[in-house]
Amino acid sequence: MLNWDDYDVAEGESQAATQQQTPLQPEVVNKALEALVEAPATADVTATSQLQAAAAAVANIDTTQGLAELEMSGSRISVDEKAMINCRADLNQLVPFKYDWAWQKYLDGCANHWMPQEINMTADVATWKSEDGLTEDERRIVMRSLGYFSTADSLVANNLVLGIYRLITNPECRQYLLRQAFEEAIHTHAYQYCIESLGMDEGEVFNMYREVPSVAKKASWSLDKTKVLSDPNFNTGTVEADQQLLRNLIGFYGVTEGIFFYCGFTQILSMGRRNKMTGVAEQFQYILRDESMHLNFGIDVINQIKLENPHLWTEAFQQEVIQMILEGTALEIEYARDTMPRGVLGMNASMMEEYLQFISNRRLTQLGLPEQFPGAQNPFPWMSEIMDLRKEKNFFETRVIEYQTGGALSWD
Repeated sequence: MLNWDDYDVAEGESQAATQQQTPLQPEVVNKALEALVEAPATADVTATSQLQAAAAAVANIDTTQGLAELEMSGSRISVDEKAMINCRADLNQLVPFKYDWAWQKYLDGCANHWMPQEINMTADVATWKSEDGLTEDERRIVMRSLGYFSTADSLVANNLVLGIYRLITNPECRQYLLRQAFEEAIHTHAYQYCIESLGMDEGEVFNMYREVPSVAKKASWSLDKTKVLSDPNFNTGTVEADQQLLRNLIGFYGVTEGIFFYCGFTQILSMGRRNKMTGVAEQFQYILRDESMHLNFGIDVINQIKLENPHLWTEAFQQEVIQMILEGTALEIEYARDTMPRGVLGMNASMMEEYLQFISNRRLTQLGLPEQFPGAQNPFPWMSEIMDLRKEKNFFETRVIEYQTGGALSWD
């Protein structure tokens, strides 16, 4: 056993200096470590010798290549070196923050954690199984909402994990994207939990995006307008590629999450306000809170890219974005007409059309573009109240809307 009192510091430093002059290559290290692992347990002398060789090899690994792969240099990273896309600064260095809003959204998302199983579905099961529990139109709304969202959030998660995380070159934004991806998994879990609890035909519900035209058109549009996000061969760095990324981010955040979700959410939450399918409605209420933050984060990312790359935001490109928003609005209006052929739950397709025009105007102004539906009003002001989740309590009185984990709660 080594006696530290007998260790000659000067001799050790001399040996270390000699070793540093002739750094061992990684293959030498690997051979030494393999020999150590394969050595018989009884071969004490050999094992000790091999251990010493491995320790020396590890201590003298040439880290130049590894650090280069991490995009690190001898100097510390400054805030000014960070950028939303095409950044060559060290992506592993979280601080100093450049976008404090991204980190705050990450913290808010963590504080608002929830899980689907926390919500009681007993009353929903009884209502769904009762012959007179819901009207035919109300059943259609529940089925179509679960059918669309169960696959839409899977598409969203795929885009986040396979593309957006790779292409956004800012650590604090990536931190939030990790949280968002987990929340999308929770949302898909929630829809599956609702479908399973109600005993629905899973094959029918999960295949609506293939079989129901109004659902299929929205899914097809989203897949087409966000396809580069999941293309492993797509990379930014040119004007054309950077515009393509911006185009897909707008399709993703501005339309898929910013327009396509609103008819279904309004319908389900209106049902909950009438004390019907309260468990499903509560699930959707928590999902809406998450999605509102996702949308705001995405808009901030898009606007930051515009700010840092003004050459991308040409007049022609702006007109293209306006057309994308209008297409998304038209598809959601078509979906509303399909799911509400008659008046139901205190609303009808005409009211929903005006609401979606109101939402469309909001998305355009958030992106710095002119409204396309002058005078459009919000016929469902209670939706704004529900989205103001920090001030409102759950309308089912089961718990406070701003659900937080124990460590984040304030007892003052």
